[in-house]
Amino acid sequence: MAHPAHAILLAAGRGNRMRPLTDQLPKPLLVVHGKPLLQWHVDALAEAGCADLVINTAWLGEQIPAHFGPYPRSSEGLALDIAYSAEGEDFGYALETAGGIARALPLLDEVFWVVAGDVFAPGFPFAPDALERFARGDRLAHLWLVSNPEHNPRGDFGLSPEGLALNLGAGADAPRHTYSTIGLYRRALFETPWFDIPPGNPQGRAEPLAPLLRRAMDAGRVSAELYPGPWTDVGTPQRLAELNRQHPPHPPAARAAPPQGR
Repeated sequence: MAHPAHAILLAAGRGNRMRPLTDQLPKPLLVVHGKPLLQWHVDALAEAGCADLVINTAWLGEQIPAHFGPYPRSSEGLALDIAYSAEGEDFGYALETAGGIARALPLLDEVFWVVAGDVFAPGFPFAPDALERFARGDRLAHLWLVSNPEHNPRGDFGLSPEGLALNLGAGADAPRHTYSTIGLYRRALFETPWFDIPPGNPQGRAEPLAPLLRRAMDAGRVSAELYPGPWTDVGTPQRLAELNRQHPPHPPAARAAPPQGR
């Protein structure tokens, strides 16, 4: 990889709830409106100017680099530089989200997008100015939250009026929102003192992301905002079928570049 990647796409999971569809196909390659789920994210990132990517793989992981080929391009023909963090090949199992990011950390820049390969968010912009604002600040993560779907009615995290993500206790009255699994992260979150796995995760420790995020939230180091656009966690064959019954999404309209500050 010529440059450190500005995004990691998470594509290592088994997708047990999607069986039998995922018995022969990794979940991120399931097709929605003519394109694999993972391709939607790759195309949106490339359109936003983010062409240096890392994809982590495990279950049927060889199919993902085979899909993109040796000279990967977006659906619009934009050249991509994709590196793969092959957890299945290296360890024989997926490392969960935080463990997988730690494994790929040597390939990533100081700040980077994290995107789950099994959600459908066709209008999400991956705006370069959002990444630049985040890089100038001191937060360890910035999350996009969505309205709670039927399968997660209690939500995940709260949101303060000041834009901080909140680790709300079980008895809290404040509303919770669902984490879209799209966010901006600083590599420092995956280093000491926040995280005890060495960069590169040489021992192959599987670690979830939520406890790490909650610790950082308790320290006031995670910001968030609500994302109002279409979003689906494609977690079951029924949700996939329903998405494909709906009208295909329109491509987002081109937007003017934001004014540059002095």
